[in-house]
Amino acid sequence: MLKFTRRAVLASVAAIGLATSAMPAFADGHAKTFTMATSGSETDARSEALAKVFAPMVSGFAEYKPGYNGTLFAQGTELEAISGGNLTMSIASAQELAQFLPEFSIFATGYVHQDAAHQVRVFNAPLMDAFKKKAEDELGVKLLSVMYLGRRHVNLRQTRAEKDVQTPADLAGVNLRMPGTDAWQFLGKALGASPTPLAFSEVYTALSSGAIDGQDNPLPTVVDKKFYEVTKQIALTSHLVDLNYIAFSKKTWDSLDANQQLTVQRAADAAASWGRLKQLDKENNLADFIRSKGVEIYTPNLEAFRKHVQAQYVGSEAAASWPEGVLEQINALGN
Repeated sequence: MLKFTRRAVLASVAAIGLATSAMPAFADGHAKTFTMATSGSETDARSEALAKVFAPMVSGFAEYKPGYNGTLFAQGTELEAISGGNLTMSIASAQELAQFLPEFSIFATGYVHQDAAHQVRVFNAPLMDAFKKKAEDELGVKLLSVMYLGRRHVNLRQTRAEKDVQTPADLAGVNLRMPGTDAWQFLGKALGASPTPLAFSEVYTALSSGAIDGQDNPLPTVVDKKFYEVTKQIALTSHLVDLNYIAFSKKTWDSLDANQQLTVQRAADAAASWGRLKQLDKENNLADFIRSKGVEIYTPNLEAFRKHVQAQYVGSEAAASWPEGVLEQINALGN
């Protein structure tokens, strides 16, 4: 069973860093260009993982060119760009994949993944084979590895104690920013809120102006994007153990020789591991920092949230596309 402790995190991060820094980079005159688009910042753990681990490992035959903060392609358009041959890779969510392949919505369901280790077991299990193949066949997207984004929590502008969120009923009428895909919007409603679609790059300003009442993200994202400057409460709902996939162009993959493919796969796995450990370490150490900025952090009634959210999916259109028996297989891989 995979376990991630703080000591293991620090040791593994250091080991991976030393290994990648020791790798020689060289140009052979026929280098490929791997363009990568993400809505995240350059300091996001996933961005850093690709830049510090993936890029050096493929530098012998490919130049890595990232575009951060949605500057290369807007959030939600990256997979289409890969499919159309205009982009090499992205950090893709299950919610984004579900726009094209509805069965992927099962991986974006509240309270399905239990923790980071569970995500890895699920991604590497045989149950994922059909999902990966469909992404390749229908989108031209190869899913190389799974990245840990973190436990998503509800982060609100509200300041009065009586507005503390304890159950889904307390989110009634709250305009909670969620990305615009159907899977995200369904989750927002399942939480009891009024989900408001909004681009990630606009969240800080919308919180500041009061255009939205809150947003949901892991603690590292709250810090990275400085949402603590424009919010007052974080309810540790842990409603989604969120993930991203390292999505890679199948066309580009097929153009690589066997050794290059092996290097790309190993680089993706190493980057995912590095980013996962880094993100877990951040999660374990950021609560005190956020509190020091005047943000109240508390744990609501998690059982009430879990029961309510899961009940919303039962028999819903959101679950209609899930392959039979897959949810049970995912649960069986849990703790």
